Amino acid sequence: MHVLKFGLLLIFFLSANLASGQKYLVRFTNKDNSRFTLSNPSAFLSQRAIDRRKRYAIALDSTDLPISPAYIDSLRSVQGITILNASKWLNQVSIQIPNISALNRISLFPFVASSSLIASRLLQNHDTGIALLGKKSSKRNRLKPLKESKITYNYFDYGRAYNQVHIHNGEFLHNIGLRGHGMIIGMLDAGFQNYTLLNAFDSINANNQVLGTWDFVTNNATVEDDHEHGMECLSIIAGNIPGYFVGTAPKANFYLYRTENSITEFPIEEHDWVCGAEKIDSAGGDVISSSLGYFQFDNPQLNHTYADMNGNITIAARGADLAARKGILVVNAIGNEGNDRWKYLSTPADGDSVLAVGAVTTNEQPAVFSSYGPSSDGQIKPDVVAVGAGTWVQLPNNTLGTGNGTSFACPIIAGLATCLWQGFQEYNNMTIINALRQSGSMASNPDDRIGYGVPDVKKAVAILLKQFATATASFNNCRTTIKWKSKDVSAMKYAIERKTLNDSTFKIIAEFSGTGTVLSTRNYELTDILTRIDSGPIFYRIHQIIDTTSSSLLAVYLDTVSVNVQTSCDVLNQINVFPNPTPGKFTVQTAFDEAISNLKIVVFNAAGQTVFTRKETKPEGSFNYIIDAPQLANGKYFVSVYKDNDLLETKELIIAK
Repeated sequence: MHVLKFGLLLIFFLSANLASGQKYLVRFTNKDNSRFTLSNPSAFLSQRAIDRRKRYAIALDSTDLPISPAYIDSLRSVQGITILNASKWLNQVSIQIPNISALNRISLFPFVASSSLIASRLLQNHDTGIALLGKKSSKRNRLKPLKESKITYNYFDYGRAYNQVHIHNGEFLHNIGLRGHGMIIGMLDAGFQNYTLLNAFDSINANNQVLGTWDFVTNNATVEDDHEHGMECLSIIAGNIPGYFVGTAPKANFYLYRTENSITEFPIEEHDWVCGAEKIDSAGGDVISSSLGYFQFDNPQLNHTYADMNGNITIAARGADLAARKGILVVNAIGNEGNDRWKYLSTPADGDSVLAVGAVTTNEQPAVFSSYGPSSDGQIKPDVVAVGAGTWVQLPNNTLGTGNGTSFACPIIAGLATCLWQGFQEYNNMTIINALRQSGSMASNPDDRIGYGVPDVKKAVAILLKQFATATASFNNCRTTIKWKSKDVSAMKYAIERKTLNDSTFKIIAEFSGTGTVLSTRNYELTDILTRIDSGPIFYRIHQIIDTTSSSLLAVYLDTVSVNVQTSCDVLNQINVFPNPTPGKFTVQTAFDEAISNLKIVVFNAAGQTVFTRKETKPEGSFNYIIDAPQLANGKYFVSVYKDNDLLETKELIIAK
C-alpha cells in the first residue's frame, strides 16, 4: 500500500508538473451575454469586409460574431490562466494553463463545451511536421542575378522570375493593367525576416503596401525578426527589382501574419492559422496565401490520419473553408510529401473551397516532392500547379536564389489569382478558382498528381470575358443596332460578324480597338445599315481578340444575337455616316460588295482643311469603320471616301458635343 501510495503521489506530481505550461483549446457552447449583434457589423468588421459580403450576397451569421467577452473574462479570472488566441468562427480559444486543477475549474463553467490538448511539453521538436512547405528540399542556390534584360514588350522586365511567371502567361495580366492594385493579400507563415530591409521589397515598403502585421505565436506586431520562409514566399508575389526579379502581384497590398512556430509542431498552429484568417477577413482582405500544412506533430498522439484529410475534420481545413464562405480566395500549398511515406496532401489544402497548389518544374514536369491527391473524400487535389522546383526567391542575405517546395508554387498562383480577380470583381472567389481550373493544361482530364494542371491566365481571362459579356440587337427601318458590354484595353480588338440566310459563313462587317490601359468594363453600340438583304433572320456575333500579337493570338466569341427582317432591304446609299449629329464618334459604312485594297476616309472642316485621314483595306461586302475623333470641335464637317485617288462619295457630318 505504501508503494502504491508513493506511486500515485509520483504520478500526480509528474502529471501536475507536465501540465504546467501546456496549451489547451477551450470550446464554448454559444455566444450569449455579448454586446455584439448582427445588426451592427461595423462593431467587429471593417467596412471593406462588410462591402465584400454585400457584393457577393454573403449573409452575416453567428460565426461573424466575436466570442462573448464575458466568457473570456471568466477564463481569465482563473488564476494562472493565459488567454492566447480566440477564434470566433470556431467559437474557441487557446489557453496556457499553470496546472491541471486550473483546467478542471474551467471545465465547470456552464458555457464551456469541451477542452483538448493542442500543445504540450512532452517532446522536443524533431522536425516531424511539414508546416513550412518549402522546408524540405530547401537548398538555396546563390546564383548571380540575370543582368537587366532587353525585353520591351511586357510591362515588367521579370529577370530571373520570367519563366515562373511566363509558364502561366502571367505577363498578360500585367500588360492589361492587372497588377494587384486595390487588392489585399493576407500572408500566413512562420515569419517575414528582414522584409523591411531587403531589395525585393523596396517598392512595397516605400509605397506602404504592407497594411499590418501580427505575430499570433508571441502576440505582438513584430514579424520581421522571425523565420525567413514567409519573406521568401512574399517575395514571389511582391518582389520588384526590374530586370532582375519581379513577382506576380507587385502592386497588391499585404497583411503579414505569423501563425506558425517553426521550432515546434502542434495543432495550436492550426488554431492560430484560423485566427490569422479571421483577422484577414475582418480587415477586408481578398486573398489568403498560405504555404503551411499539417498532418504530423511532435506529440504523435495528436497526429492526423489520411482519413482526416476530407476538408471537414481538421481545425485548419474547417477554418479555411469558413474563410472561403466569407468570400476570401484561399490559396494553400498542397505539401511536400510526394516521395515520402505519407505521400498525400496536408491540411488545410484538403478544404473543398481551398485552391490547393502543387509543384512542377519550368518544363511542367511534376516535382518529385509535390504531394499527391486526392483528399480522402475524393476531391481532385491539387487543384492546380506552378513552378515549385528551382523557384526564384529573395534570400535573407539580400541576394537572389532558388528554392524548392510547394511553398513557392503557392504564392505564384496566389499573386496571379489576385490580379485576375482585380479585373473581374463582379465574380466571387469560387468563380475565379473555377476559371483557373478550367484554364489548366489538364482541364479536360484532371488527375491526382497535378490536378487541373498549369493554369493559363490568358485563357482564364477569355473564360471570364465570355461569362461577363452581354449583347442585344434591335431592328428598325433596315437598320440593326447592336449593343454589347465587355471588358477591354486598347491593345484588344473587336470584330463584328454578320450572317444572312444567303451567306454560308459569318462575314466581318466592322472592326475596331478597345480603349484604356487597365482592363475595365466598356459599353459599345454599332449600327448596321442593311442593303440588298432579303427578308428573314440575320445573325450577328461579336469576336473579341484579347491578345493581338501574331505569336499568341487568342480570341473568344462573346455572344451571338439575331434580328428578323420582315421585308427586303433595298439598295440605299453606297456611303453612310451615322450617327449624325455626333459628339465625336461615328461610323462610316461602305455599303457595296467590292473589295478595295486602298480605301481612304478623309474628314474636312468647313474651310476645306483636312482634319482626319484613315487608310484601310476593305474586304468584300458591306463594312463599317468606326471613327473616334474627340479632337474635332463643334461644327460642320465633310466625310469623303476614296478608292485609290478616286472619290466615291462625300457626306456632311455635324459634330455637336
